[in-house]
Amino acid sequence: MPNTISFSSRDKATKKNDMTITPQTKPASKPLTELLRMTWPMLIGVLSLMSFQLVDSIYIARLGIDPLAVVGFTIPIYQLIIGIQVGIGIATTALISQLLGADKTDEAKNLGGTILLFGSVIIAVLCCLLWLNRYAILNLMGGEPDLYGLFSDFWLVWLFSAFAGAFLYFGYSICRAHGNTLLPGIGMVITSLLNIALDPLFIFYFELGLAGAAYASISAFLFGGLLVYPIIFKRKWVHFELEAHRVVSQSKRVLGVAVPAMTSQLMPSLAAVLATSIIAQYGTAAVAAWGLGVRLEFFSIVLVLALTMSLPPMVGRLYGAKDVDAISKLVWLSVKLLFVWQLCLALLMFLGAQPLSAMMASEAEVASIVSLYLLVVPISYVPLGLCILIVSVSNAIGQPMRAMVLSIVRLFACYLPCLFIGSLLLDLDGAIYGAAVGNFLAGICAWKSYKAGIKKASNQAG
Repeated sequence: MPNTISFSSRDKATKKNDMTITPQTKPASKPLTELLRMTWPMLIGVLSLMSFQLVDSIYIARLGIDPLAVVGFTIPIYQLIIGIQVGIGIATTALISQLLGADKTDEAKNLGGTILLFGSVIIAVLCCLLWLNRYAILNLMGGEPDLYGLFSDFWLVWLFSAFAGAFLYFGYSICRAHGNTLLPGIGMVITSLLNIALDPLFIFYFELGLAGAAYASISAFLFGGLLVYPIIFKRKWVHFELEAHRVVSQSKRVLGVAVPAMTSQLMPSLAAVLATSIIAQYGTAAVAAWGLGVRLEFFSIVLVLALTMSLPPMVGRLYGAKDVDAISKLVWLSVKLLFVWQLCLALLMFLGAQPLSAMMASEAEVASIVSLYLLVVPISYVPLGLCILIVSVSNAIGQPMRAMVLSIVRLFACYLPCLFIGSLLLDLDGAIYGAAVGNFLAGICAWKSYKAGIKKASNQAG
């Protein structure tokens, strides 16, 4: 019989938002209370990041067409960097939380140090390669030679900001692996507010233009690092063991989880390009409306995104302690919370489709398409959220390949085929209906995958 799992404090210094696993005779704290305690900082943090990105876009839009074009060419590359850093972050949370659940504290600290070194080197090398090949990348994406100067000036600073952001994200991942979501949540809010405040200062007051946005991000990320890393080192969550064989062994272990996770993170970008190409045949208004719908989707699944940050460390610790029954109960609780939240949002969007679409789009044709989107698609965010959640749970229980396959199935066996078939049958309206159907099919596949995965975990736990 596995140890009783208690999500309680280790000491006064960490009790506010730290999670430990200890054998005891008292019953564990209420799972719902613990889940909400771990999730709300991530919810606020994700919302703050989305708000900062929106405000950042508004400031850059005031600079003119060329800066907007440079940002447009930069976004796909930024998604590449984000995919790699998130993949490493997923591996960090999964592996460290499992070691802590198995009461292997020293090994968890050593792994944390290895991940910081390994992740930083990977991102630094990638940024250097991108800089050396910046003009080839711009040409490949169809950029004009007139953009070379602005593109180069921006990328010199932006790549530094991308590295700083990744390094800060690794710190957030280590905190979450140790059960602390409050510190990353506070860090996200502070860096987002600081970025918003510094953007106009660097862009307009110091007259740095587009590069000013990157300088603002660097400043915010460095401040975030000064906030997060002293606490990480004070609590001794990382230890640098530089023996070559240990570093190589642990790096291979990280890659075993990170590579499938990176693949899962990069697939949505490819799927988005293909989906947009399908919608583009119906004209500019259709693409504009679809883009508004996709942006709204990010805000609609904010709880799902928060749960993917808070749930894996809890599941990972339980998996390390071989308490699969507790994992099942925790996941089921998360699913019920997700269903209630998403159904309420879907109802609100359904009832407010007309006024919301009119507010989001000034042109009648675009507003009409957005209105149909809001009437049809949001209800499918329930199974979509389930699928995204199960992907993160699969990584936490040591099944990264299952998570990767599920991500591929969701996008390329469910979503895109249904969208394409719908467009063939009913044109643009059919594509919208098809997107909803694809999300429902993905949810069904996700639940079946989870049942098989938890059964496998139970068998491995003995």
